[in-house]
Amino acid sequence: MPKCKQRKPSAATRLANPPSTSPIKGFVYFAVAVAAIGGLLFGYDTGVVSGAILFITRQFSLSSTMEEIIVSAVLVGAILGASFGGALIDRLGRRSLIIAAGVIFIVSSLGTAYAPSVPWLIAALVVSGIGIGLASFISPMYIAELVPARVRGALVAVNMLAITTGIVVAYLTDYALTGSGLHP
Repeated sequence: MPKCKQRKPSAATRLANPPSTSPIKGFVYFAVAVAAIGGLLFGYDTGVVSGAILFITRQFSLSSTMEEIIVSAVLVGAILGASFGGALIDRLGRRSLIIAAGVIFIVSSLGTAYAPSVPWLIAALVVSGIGIGLASFISPMYIAELVPARVRGALVAVNMLAITTGIVVAYLTDYALTGSGLHP
């Protein structure tokens, strides 16, 4: 019986499936940390509104209904960001969209900080939500595609840890501000 000739794996297959003993490069850890910043911003922007609403209500003399609209504006933006993110990721690429999400976070932070009116604030919060919606799936997707299979779960979990850390930092910031004497 003739022996079957084994085919040599292609270069693409060797790159996609490196030997499990190959060391993970420092760049991978750096890229995971940078991508996880999206998770940190996601958590922070989601959690910070719970304490900020006290100051916003006083600043703009809001009714209960307007408070609810302002808080939900972030969620509306997150739905939009997550809905359009898939199409954008195919056009712009993962790295470009992570950068775009970071720019959106910066713009929305400035917009909310310097909002002269309630409509301006709502618009800035919707923009913030768009950044949250984008970051909610881009960061873990980028990490999962970047790292070797043998450590993929652990390094994608870094994004989840970053989200939780962002929420905790937001709550600690809210707590610090309530004790600052600025609270109504």
